[in-house]
Amino acid sequence: MKIKMTLPVLAMLILSGCSVGKYDYSSEAMKRVDMNFTGIPTVLGIGSLGTSIPITPEYSLTAAHVAKLSVQKVKAYHPYCDLAIIYHKNDIKTLPKFRDGAIGESVKMYGYSFISAMPVESSGVNLTLTGIRNEWNKRPCVAMASNAGVVKGMSGGAVYNSDDTIGGVIIGFTNELKRPKKSPVPLKDVSLYIPYQDFKEWLEKSTS
Repeated sequence: MKIKMTLPVLAMLILSGCSVGKYDYSSEAMKRVDMNFTGIPTVLGIGSLGTSIPITPEYSLTAAHVAKLSVQKVKAYHPYCDLAIIYHKNDIKTLPKFRDGAIGESVKMYGYSFISAMPVESSGVNLTLTGIRNEWNKRPCVAMASNAGVVKGMSGGAVYNSDDTIGGVIIGFTNELKRPKKSPVPLKDVSLYIPYQDFKEWLEKSTS
């Protein structure tokens, strides 16, 4: 998947609600991702804020805004995207495989709900690439928009491609993607994740 620097949409991560789309409890999510804790309590007082992905016996991958408040020590922050590698002891015998996803490809998302502290998953398809600019994402960061459901707490969770490879890291959702005047109706209530293409070299360098 080739990511162009000029993109047709721009996301601002407007989080006015708690979730977008449909998601369900998932025992499978417990096998693929971990819950991250911080000192900030949830509505249940548990203190879970985000999700992380085990990638080696020593490291996990997550969103930078999750890592910033996590109890785990941070090994590396991505230079311009909302990503971080944290130190985390993982009992994994087979390292996960990564692959670039494609627009129109089916995906599954795994994470933990900030509301219930339960593992959840959702399904959908990749819709479009979008530039993304906020406190955690700078130029030239690119995100993939999907219609798979996301609830707060899933940030840092895994996006799996149709062949069970990891295609990216969940960073949040937005109520609407702004599009050019010539485009059709704006995309609404979409989940956003950083695609593998955006962090492949950084990940390899930071974990080698």
